Amino acid sequence: MQRWIGATAIAAIIAATPVRAQAPWEATTSAPAAKTVLEEKSAAGARFRIPEGVMQVTPWGNRAIRVTVSKVAEQIGNGPAVLGGPQSTAWTMTEEPDRFVIATPAMRVALAKADGRLALLGADGKALISETDPGSRRLGEVVDPDGSVQQRFDIGGGQAIYGLGQHQAGLLDYRGTTVRLQQANTDVGVPVMVSSSGYGLFWNNPAVTEIAVAVPQATDRLVFRSQAGKNIDYFLFGGPDVDDVIGAYRMLTGQAPLMARWTWGLWQSKERYQSQAELLGVAARYRALNIPLDAVVQDWQYWKPGEWGSHLMDPARFPDPRAMLDTLHAQKLHSIVSIWPRFDLGLDTAKALEAVGGLYPKVYPNVYPAGEGRWYDAFSAAGRKTYWRYVSDRLGRLGFDGYWLDGSEAELGGLWGEMRAVQTAMGPGAEVYNAYPLLHTSAVHDGMLADYAAKRPIILTRSAWAGQQRNAAITWSGDVAGRWDVLRAQIPAGVNFSMTGIPYWSADIGGFFGSSPKDPSYQELFTRWLQFAVFNPMFRIHGTGDGKELYSFPKEARGPLLEAVTLRYRLLPFFYALSWQVTDRGASFMYPAGMIFPGDEQARDLRDEYMFGRSLLVSPVIEKGATARQVYLPAGADWYDFWTGVRLAGGGRVTVAAPIGQIPLHVAAGTILPMGQAVQYAEQSVALPTELRVYRGADGRFTLYDDAGDGQGWRKGERATIELTLDDRAGVLTIGARQGRYPGMATARTFRIVSVAPGNGTGLAAGGGRTIRYTGRAVTVSLDDAGAAK
Repeated sequence: MQRWIGATAIAAIIAATPVRAQAPWEATTSAPAAKTVLEEKSAAGARFRIPEGVMQVTPWGNRAIRVTVSKVAEQIGNGPAVLGGPQSTAWTMTEEPDRFVIATPAMRVALAKADGRLALLGADGKALISETDPGSRRLGEVVDPDGSVQQRFDIGGGQAIYGLGQHQAGLLDYRGTTVRLQQANTDVGVPVMVSSSGYGLFWNNPAVTEIAVAVPQATDRLVFRSQAGKNIDYFLFGGPDVDDVIGAYRMLTGQAPLMARWTWGLWQSKERYQSQAELLGVAARYRALNIPLDAVVQDWQYWKPGEWGSHLMDPARFPDPRAMLDTLHAQKLHSIVSIWPRFDLGLDTAKALEAVGGLYPKVYPNVYPAGEGRWYDAFSAAGRKTYWRYVSDRLGRLGFDGYWLDGSEAELGGLWGEMRAVQTAMGPGAEVYNAYPLLHTSAVHDGMLADYAAKRPIILTRSAWAGQQRNAAITWSGDVAGRWDVLRAQIPAGVNFSMTGIPYWSADIGGFFGSSPKDPSYQELFTRWLQFAVFNPMFRIHGTGDGKELYSFPKEARGPLLEAVTLRYRLLPFFYALSWQVTDRGASFMYPAGMIFPGDEQARDLRDEYMFGRSLLVSPVIEKGATARQVYLPAGADWYDFWTGVRLAGGGRVTVAAPIGQIPLHVAAGTILPMGQAVQYAEQSVALPTELRVYRGADGRFTLYDDAGDGQGWRKGERATIELTLDDRAGVLTIGARQGRYPGMATARTFRIVSVAPGNGTGLAAGGGRTIRYTGRAVTVSLDDAGAAK
């Protein structure tokens, strides 16, 4: 559970140093008056003797520096998130009268000689973030709910702080709050933050952790405290651009791999389809009604009673699952299936795990007491291998395209819950608890990559930890309720999760605990949620109770739903190209506006708007009965209304029409937006003409990307890119020469170039413009010829 504390209480906790020691969380003592001493400098970094012990500063790349503090000189392990070792980088250390300065080509840190405080310096030489109160450091001497490991920082005024996982309090900028990182259904703890001042920090400790974020009126202090662990260990990332920061973090913890093209289409799910016949009936109905669809999901309890964890489908209800999947694939549809880290007693899967020491020995009576289930040790390499072997043999061989890892926290509570009693293969449960989902998703991702090379791994999971982006894992926001206030909270929840460097996120469209499609009030909520989800990385309908298939809604309510789905599918070329930027360049899908426009203070805490990519401003309708809403347009760009083509100046609020079939959407001047055709499934869009909408008013660039759509060929260079460049002053769009190729690539493409203006190139309508046949050679198009059709 997450705890939020008001500004007054936080000020009392993290304000000026108290005279006497109080609770460990509050206590601060003055550092001894001793100088910092350089003990060793090597290619690996610099080691210093400081009053509390030993500090190691290690450049990990041009934009990443690791800082560890321990009682004695020792080799501190990387933990489960960090991959490999430092990248080779040209770094220097200089000694000044009062400090040491360590610099890479992109960042500098300074270490004070007087007390060992370390600071990350900005371009102006001022500290962006600096350690404070060295005497308050705690280095993991004992497990302590008030902070066994603790570090305090000062941050510059005016910074917005984002990231720290996914939480449901409806907050975007965390200043003035305390955030608890403890994995639970609907709450995901990831100790990674980014600042609007252009840097990031990864607190490399997987124990339950609380972070008090500065209260501007009282102090600019930031405090990390973890309930267990050994030593202080954190990484600083330098920007100033947010993609530089997140790119450095992924260099450290793993690339976000490319998802298959079909994963960008519509997913239909329910808790749950009871039989093979029911699931196939859903697919058939979608296809018969010509409603676009790419996946149908099989949720839990497809197994026989008492066989939770068997990974076997009940033959009475699913008589031929292989034929079921063959039928779906023939319809150009895909399916993933729910699996859990929990096992009923006596199963052969549980026995196999126990034989390799991969099953926690205790039965947890407070978790699903009727089933008396046991949970496997995902921290065990042998446990992960055994877990995947049964999943692959019993489900993968049937033809499932991916896996839904439910309960991936695992549901064992945090330090003061059942997890404290567990000794995992990686250490005491108290010390590693939050990292469980990373190791659990690793088992499935690595197994899929090895066993099914023709398919790109795809995982849906309820929880996450640092580094999980490398596992092709989409985290969803858990079993949230279908209410307006909950919909409102999903916007900052998803945006902050994205700022942890894990780009793939979604929420159950309509809420897991939703109402009936026959309820007019719920129809409105579902429509607005579906429109918001068009601009989520995953587009999945799910919920308990009545099915939420689009055809389950009355015909009179169905029109806006179909328009939202059409918009999603028409934007597939944009989404797929953006996914390559995420994989290749450290980009994200969802951003706070304050990270794209850091100079605009008014944009820093926009909780009900966000950027999708760096050019689309999305403003979901989150009020019942609303047909218009206020939208703040960030300063630093002009903005086009996507639906009308009207151009507006940034830096102010506007009232935007929002009829039930329309989500407010603005496009930054200088954008080149590729749009495909209305299709029935994602792969169908590849061979059809692409409309390039050009939003004049600034220069712009965009990289079109394409590949085979699935499989691992992209890793071997089997892909093609086309650089699109807008020279606004000259009024020309250049479609660059194609770079690369892949099996099955068409030699020629059709583009329609549209210069957006009121009434032209707007909404779902086809614009006028100029059609060209592109054969891979560079083409320059005058935008004077790309306006409305004459």
